[in-house]
Amino acid sequence: MQTAKSLDSGFTLLECLLAILLVGIAVAALVAANGSLTRVNAAAAELSTAEFLLEQIRELTDLLPAVDPEGGTALFGPEEGSLANYDDVDDFEDVVFNPPITSDRQPLNDFSAYTQEITVVNVSESNFENVVSDNSTAFLRVTVLVKMNGREISSAKWVRARY
Repeated sequence: MQTAKSLDSGFTLLECLLAILLVGIAVAALVAANGSLTRVNAAAAELSTAEFLLEQIRELTDLLPAVDPEGGTALFGPEEGSLANYDDVDDFEDVVFNPPITSDRQPLNDFSAYTQEITVVNVSESNFENVVSDNSTAFLRVTVLVKMNGREISSAKWVRARY
């Protein structure tokens, strides 16, 4: 009888293999979860940066008149040669900034993987999606597209009135 009692006191080979299998599955699940968390965290950081860069252009253009304060509606697009001289919203027509800029027009060299693409168009008074000829209405639609290494991360549109 003592022999039967000593056999019951340890783990069998089958129990050991089953325990190893369960631990292996748990470790594989943790590694997969960690990889997913890393990817989601990176995507969130990219989106947060893109939203910051969108807001920089929004703040910059909110401070400017819709059309040139000196020339009025005579010209649509940049009248001046450099960013420092842009004095109205339509000066930003079809402009790309790489590295991106801040609301005070300073380059963000640490974000050189990102670009800010800006489009300014006149839109119909009754339908802001309908693009019309330059300076034919009092409404401008500003579109900003932020890309990272050529891949679109985020975009935003808003309408400015000339009044």
